[in-house]
Amino acid sequence: LKHMRATLEERFLAGRSATELVQAQAQAVDALLERAWQRHFPHAGNNLALLAVGGYGRGELHPYSDIDVLLLLRHDTHENDGALTNFLTFLWDIGLEIGHSVRTLDQCVEESRKDITVATNLQECRLLQGPQDMFETLRERCGPAHVWPSREFFSAKWQEQQERHRKFNDTAYNLEPNIKEGPGGLRDIQMIGWVAKRHFGADTLQDLVAKGFLTEREFRQLNEGQAFLWHLRFGMHLLSKRREDRLVFDVQRALAKQMGYQDEPHRLGVESFMKRYYRTIMGLSRLNEMLLQLFQEEILYADEAGIPLGINKRFITRKGFLEIRHPNNFTHYPFALLEVFLILAQHPEIKGVRANTIRAIRDHLHLIDADFRQDLRCRSLFMEILRQPQGVTHVLRRMNLYGVLAAYVPAFADITGQMQHDLFHVYTVDEHTLTVIRNLRRFTVPEFSHEFPLCSRLMQHLPKQELSILVGLFHDIAKGRGGDHSKLGADDAEDFCRLHELSEYDCKLVRWLVENHLLMSTTAQRKDISDPEVINEFARIVGHQNRLNYLYLHTVADIRATSPTLWNGWKDALLLELFASTSQALRRGLENPLVTSETIALVRQEALAILMKEDYAATVIESLWQNMGDEYFLRYNSDEIAWHARALLADASPIPLVLIRRETERGGTEIFIHTPARDDVFALSTGVLEQLGLTVMDARILASREGNTLDTYIVLDESGEPLTDEFRLQELDKRLRHILNSKTATTIDIKHRI
Repeated sequence: LKHMRATLEERFLAGRSATELVQAQAQAVDALLERAWQRHFPHAGNNLALLAVGGYGRGELHPYSDIDVLLLLRHDTHENDGALTNFLTFLWDIGLEIGHSVRTLDQCVEESRKDITVATNLQECRLLQGPQDMFETLRERCGPAHVWPSREFFSAKWQEQQERHRKFNDTAYNLEPNIKEGPGGLRDIQMIGWVAKRHFGADTLQDLVAKGFLTEREFRQLNEGQAFLWHLRFGMHLLSKRREDRLVFDVQRALAKQMGYQDEPHRLGVESFMKRYYRTIMGLSRLNEMLLQLFQEEILYADEAGIPLGINKRFITRKGFLEIRHPNNFTHYPFALLEVFLILAQHPEIKGVRANTIRAIRDHLHLIDADFRQDLRCRSLFMEILRQPQGVTHVLRRMNLYGVLAAYVPAFADITGQMQHDLFHVYTVDEHTLTVIRNLRRFTVPEFSHEFPLCSRLMQHLPKQELSILVGLFHDIAKGRGGDHSKLGADDAEDFCRLHELSEYDCKLVRWLVENHLLMSTTAQRKDISDPEVINEFARIVGHQNRLNYLYLHTVADIRATSPTLWNGWKDALLLELFASTSQALRRGLENPLVTSETIALVRQEALAILMKEDYAATVIESLWQNMGDEYFLRYNSDEIAWHARALLADASPIPLVLIRRETERGGTEIFIHTPARDDVFALSTGVLEQLGLTVMDARILASREGNTLDTYIVLDESGEPLTDEFRLQELDKRLRHILNSKTATTIDIKHRI
């Protein structure tokens, strides 16, 4: 066994095909199991058999894959119990990772009926040792004539695939993808094989070519895609020294290097390697959808009357699916390659696209060339798609899946499968782009208006919603080219707008928004937006309210599409504050900016009004504020200042003073510290916060005129939410007071792993 593993690894590193090696490993394990069987069951008789099931049953084994076997009994007797236990123990002792079940023929049939996974595994079983007649009986009794007829089998497996894809957010374009279970992965290829075997009795995918369900080109693509994914999985197992299906960053780099990918000036070798991976699974996803559509028509809808219903002279619907009227439709009417998607958006009752039409789209993509893009009908159709009141995200995703979007917008082809090797983006650039558009479109749906009320209101009042989609489409389109992607993308966006004959105003608006799409998030998160000068400068760059509305909507959609965990209440509050302050500055007029002294006077006046309503004397309040300095009134709002004053004016106000509010309008838990100044207050305070697993989103570090610190932290817990647990709040308060009261502490030891 050790020799086999070492030999296979040596062959893999020497460049031998994983397709050959997974079969070689299965054959070697066959030989080992047969020898072990003969050693333990020299006289097994006619009532016991050893079968390979699952992936091992297909004759495929990766270095650390589970070796699934079935010990099949003709009848429920216990005569071989001891020998079976010894046999399995021996296999574990020699280092084989065995997954086993012991069942009679009757039990196999019963379990197959209850669980489609068992039925699927048994469908792929292979006899290793034992009587042939028992094996044939098992195949017959667990076959489609007795359990899981092909219609039920396909329906259940299709549902299973949809649920599996949902676990991965319906995208295979995560930065650390699962190459087996994710969309377009190995499981999707297996799905095609399972259905083919159940319904057509096809032992291999090659048999589907003979039956006319698969073209030679499609068969080649499936085979090449599987070979590439097998190569990755084989390498992943060897690198991890265990069964591993998730392509994590460290393994990506090692595999890229192993496969000869080199760093280039504008792209890392690992990014080129992953681009090939994403493009492979996109191709496999397209094939998977088309073949499952074929199976659907053949298996689920075979008995339904297929009366065609006319849409126009190019398209009909049959059994609820869109179909071309004639195989040469796209040759005669190339613009119909876009028209198909407009029809889908306009007719939400259509269930999908017929497989023959999907195949025809794939076969005619070469027609989408420079002349096609210049055709007024094509340009009008594309813009009409973007202007639809519903279904835009759905059809854009379908256009991407079929390869039409990348063909029509050549710059989009460059970002298809392009990964961003950073700490923030968890999707490829094309997937991130489509998710931004989905988020923007979600603002138009009344059922979701409670999620982002301001965004929903603004979206309803945009002069042209399709411009926001164009900004979403082009904002990252120049990633990976080198240079400033915002400026390069703005050039592409302007060219596109002019080609599609948008007005001069709209062309310039889209260009400005693409070029400045990061402006609002960087201003909000990296500058002090309580400073009037920051707001005035931002307002001057934005120029007018219409731009601000588009920019705010894009910024919210963009951040939320970067990573499922990146958006939080703090960012929400920060952007809202910047939007409101800028709107106010624009209303005043850029020629009449808010000055610092006005802001300070306004905040003092509002805070004083709050406190005087609570019977605090104006003279006492003003006496307290004499020590605060102007910056204090710039950095805090009136509500926060009143909150501080109540505690500082209390009879027994402790030193150090620690105030905690669970949740504030700034979107996090707010901690205020007032204590005599010393060099290590900041380090000690943030050390405690780090020890407790809190993320500091915002820190305002000031000093009063009398030498006390006035420090405020906005914090979130590990899940990106404000603290709500009373015990944690008390613990936070206690630890901060303890460390700030300490005369000797100068550092905090951080214990947890970073």
